[in-house]
Amino acid sequence: MYSDVSSCNTYNYGDALYWDARYVQEAESFDWYQRYASLRPFVRRYIPTSSRVLMVGCGNALMSEDMVDDGYENIMNVDISSVAIDLMRRKYEHMPQLNYMEMDVRDMSFFPDESFDAVIDKGTLDSLMCGSDAPISAARMLGEVSRLLKPRGIYMLITYGDPKVRMPHLTRSIYSWNIVLYAIPRPGFKKPAGSSSNSHLEPVPITETGLLPADFVLDDPDSHFIYVCKKMDETTDLSNISSHPLIADAS
Repeated sequence: MYSDVSSCNTYNYGDALYWDARYVQEAESFDWYQRYASLRPFVRRYIPTSSRVLMVGCGNALMSEDMVDDGYENIMNVDISSVAIDLMRRKYEHMPQLNYMEMDVRDMSFFPDESFDAVIDKGTLDSLMCGSDAPISAARMLGEVSRLLKPRGIYMLITYGDPKVRMPHLTRSIYSWNIVLYAIPRPGFKKPAGSSSNSHLEPVPITETGLLPADFVLDDPDSHFIYVCKKMDETTDLSNISSHPLIADAS
């Protein structure tokens, strides 16, 4: 298991004190990596609007609000920062579909097993990978995510981590996850005119060892990756797991 040393700076992104200080200074809403509009085709394809959703490391992002506006009915948001949680509780006290709790994603024992249909993670695992004891922190968080998912539930990880650094953490047999991978360009990225383009709505091919094929070229070298991890059970039919292209405006 590896931490993402090359992608981290001197901040300890796994530390509540860092995030408390940051949210005091930066109170305006901020979405890491991608806004919901870009992620909507993936979310709507894999997570029904009636799902009970857990948003881990919610921060002060607009993602959950946008999902409610799109028909989602029950989203539990957790974050290690008490400052962020207090701010978001006040902001959304009029929106019963959203609930907020201060919580460390490495210990979510407040929730019983199989409490959620889906877990969405937009940068939280990445934060832990830049903290101290990164592999241990990642294992604790992913173990909790697996525990909390119902059979056939979805863990959707949005990350900068390519398969070389993420698959070793996600493919542990204890999780029993079937994984479909997508790559999505950064917001604002423009491919040079005249060059061929991959559809980011189609799954990215991965080898038997869980890596990108040697000849596969990303449109954006710094793409974000979306790992759709489906929790398997003894009755899950692998043939029903989607590997087909999505549509840009799923409904």
